[in-house]
Amino acid sequence: MTDLLRITSVSQFHELLGLPAPQHPLISFINEDEGMNMEGMDDALFNVRFTSDMYTVMFKDKVSGSLGYGRNSYDFQEGTLIFGSPGQVFTSPKKEQLQGNMGWTLLFHPDLLLKSPLNHKIDSFTYFSYEVNEALHLSDKEASVVLQVIEQIKTEYAQNIDQHSQNLIVSNLELLLSYCMRFYDRQFYTRTNMNSDFVSQFEKLLKAYFASELHLTNGIPSLSYFGAEMNMSAHYLSDLLKKETGKGIKEYVDDYIVRSAKGMLLGSNDSISQIAYDLGFEYPQSFSRLFKKKVGQSPGDYRKLN
Repeated sequence: MTDLLRITSVSQFHELLGLPAPQHPLISFINEDEGMNMEGMDDALFNVRFTSDMYTVMFKDKVSGSLGYGRNSYDFQEGTLIFGSPGQVFTSPKKEQLQGNMGWTLLFHPDLLLKSPLNHKIDSFTYFSYEVNEALHLSDKEASVVLQVIEQIKTEYAQNIDQHSQNLIVSNLELLLSYCMRFYDRQFYTRTNMNSDFVSQFEKLLKAYFASELHLTNGIPSLSYFGAEMNMSAHYLSDLLKKETGKGIKEYVDDYIVRSAKGMLLGSNDSISQIAYDLGFEYPQSFSRLFKKKVGQSPGDYRKLN
């Protein structure tokens, strides 16, 4: 599996699956429950690393295989909703593992969103950057809601395209993604005890990073640093923290830095520039901007007034 299969269009995906040409060039819904012709599928689609230029939403239920994502693998025996954004790399199951496949796939090309508000909002649906093992587990009721919205999308792209079709397709797509965000919130809240452990672990990591002076050589800790240390995607961890504490990773780190800076400003005669460097900033101006944004005063004014 050294070669990487790149899927660039909805039409190409249909062709690989042995399906008729799509009804819309930029979006398609493929219902595997209605019976996929395994023999008609291109063998290049099985047990292979592939990437797509499209956004993908996959529902998998009672499948005997696993889906690879990056370095990890996820077994989707139970009903799960998996999200993929353009450029992500997956590894498909072997052909024999997909017998009795149940589920569906919705895929859409970024060009579908051009000139729509969703084009600017799509990045706010951060679950497209979650790892596969952070998939959304839907209740039967939630799965029904998702399918109802998808049926509206199908209705629009399956009929004759008119001046309203584009807006209605994209509006229903945004509704679908918003429902998924709501259901993820529910999943976060129903795992409160586990999430509290993650918050405690994150706080320990943050304090240990500065206590060991890693910031002096590596700079301010990044979102990806915490994600890697806690074995989850940075976006998932940030969203989890926000649900539990009201603050994402960046805000958490910024607040910690500002608290430390206040103590250094009032407890030493070091220059503002030196304090900035001691906190891991490459440029003192960046520290001053952050401090003023958080405190409402420049570091110098804060020191004078306190």
